[in-house]
Amino acid sequence: MHSQQVTAGPSSDDGVERDSTAGEVPGVLRSPASGADRAPLVFDVIIAGCGPTGATLAAELRLHGVRVLVVEKETEPASFVRIVGLHIRSLELMAMRGLLDRLLQHGRRRPAGGFFAAIPKPVPTGLDSAYAYLLGIPQPVVERLLEEHAAGLGAQVRRGRAVAGFEQDDEGVTVELSDGERLRSRYLVGCDGARSTVRKLLGVGFPGEPSRTDTLMGEMKASASQEEIAARVAEISEPHRPFWLRPFGEGAYSVVVPAEGVSDRTEPPTLDDFKRQLRAIAGTDFGVHSPRWLSRFGDATRLAERYRVGRVLLAGDAAHIHPPIGGQGLNLGVQDAFNLGWKLAAQIRGWAPETLLDTYQAERRPVAEGVLDNTRAQVELTSAEPGPQAVRRLLTELMDFEEVNRHLIEKITAVGVRYDFGEGPDLLGRRLRDIEVKQGNLYGLLRRGRGLLLDRTGRLTAGGWSDRVDHLADPTAGLDVPCLLLRPDGHVAWIGDDQRDLDDHLSRWFGRSTG
Repeated sequence: MHSQQVTAGPSSDDGVERDSTAGEVPGVLRSPASGADRAPLVFDVIIAGCGPTGATLAAELRLHGVRVLVVEKETEPASFVRIVGLHIRSLELMAMRGLLDRLLQHGRRRPAGGFFAAIPKPVPTGLDSAYAYLLGIPQPVVERLLEEHAAGLGAQVRRGRAVAGFEQDDEGVTVELSDGERLRSRYLVGCDGARSTVRKLLGVGFPGEPSRTDTLMGEMKASASQEEIAARVAEISEPHRPFWLRPFGEGAYSVVVPAEGVSDRTEPPTLDDFKRQLRAIAGTDFGVHSPRWLSRFGDATRLAERYRVGRVLLAGDAAHIHPPIGGQGLNLGVQDAFNLGWKLAAQIRGWAPETLLDTYQAERRPVAEGVLDNTRAQVELTSAEPGPQAVRRLLTELMDFEEVNRHLIEKITAVGVRYDFGEGPDLLGRRLRDIEVKQGNLYGLLRRGRGLLLDRTGRLTAGGWSDRVDHLADPTAGLDVPCLLLRPDGHVAWIGDDQRDLDDHLSRWFGRSTG
């Protein structure tokens, strides 16, 4: 076995965990090897993949003192400058952890409208967020800032290594890396993308639909003026095609064209491929030149059958893939990480309620199902067939109603997500917008990744959970409810004003009281 000096982060509580993974589940070894045959337990969690999902998860775990190793097969971060969009909910989560200002320095704010099937509609009124915009930002910048954030909190990142195999038992996971090193951790999380090695080795099914239609996407400059491009694009009588040229500043454009006729899928597309497709559709190639990046993607849609098997979990593209229409993929993975991070940390620290970790799949898989459905619908609306085009025209009319336009934008930006926490007010299970409180703003109080009791009555307490939940008594808080309990991911876990009822919900989400 390859021997390598490993420096662990701060120790976590190595007491008895509440979760038993000894049930009859695939991939769990029923007769674990003796301690002498195992690698020493150095990490609590090993994360495969240091993309946005993996880096975000590492940071969330480190907020709770969990020892984390992230392994990434690529030796260097991506060099191509691809612009991605951070939607409203992701911006809110970044604000909660104090990262948004750093991201804003490198991105461009854009209106939060016209996302659904690229149907050009204005920003709907009444979006309930202080961050109601799209942030266009280079993907390498996002990945760098998130990785720096995780490393700054104490996560270890090793590049040029990948998970090659693993075995799990009742007490942990033995992970073999591509360089032959074997490491031991309590949990393994696969954030290693659509072709996830972790998912494949785990034997989790990835059913769905294979790609039927390919599209070319890239970013490049154009010699034609912005006015000329906008006028020609507006004149084209076939809006159903997957086709657009959208300015990204400094003379650069996001270009999407059909891949029909570009038959060699084994080779990356070239600038000449884009020029031919543009001339076929628009009658001109607009003098495109100096590409930043060029890619080809299909409309495959797949969802993992399970997000967890014993001590191995999946997140991000390892758990779900879909066409990029609407720009939801990166956002969905980051939001997976925020949901999973505090729950897995609670499991490792020993205070998690018995079923807390199971709520990760129960909450996030239905959200992914919804995203897959809305991308399926959007893809159908780009079809050239008469039926889908009739539906597109009808939906275009319906989106003139503010309620319809807002509903679709809330779907894509994830501010409409409501987890099923049982019966209660409509706000229960939803994220809470950033509001002003006497100590500044609400999201500023969530930077440590802890729960928060927001108490307008001044009569309640979270004393027995003070090591996990902060308490703010603020009668001036801008709420129309007396008190509420927020989870570390900003979702409302309880609403009311009765201490006994509050204690029950604190126990449900944050385990037993220490008082």
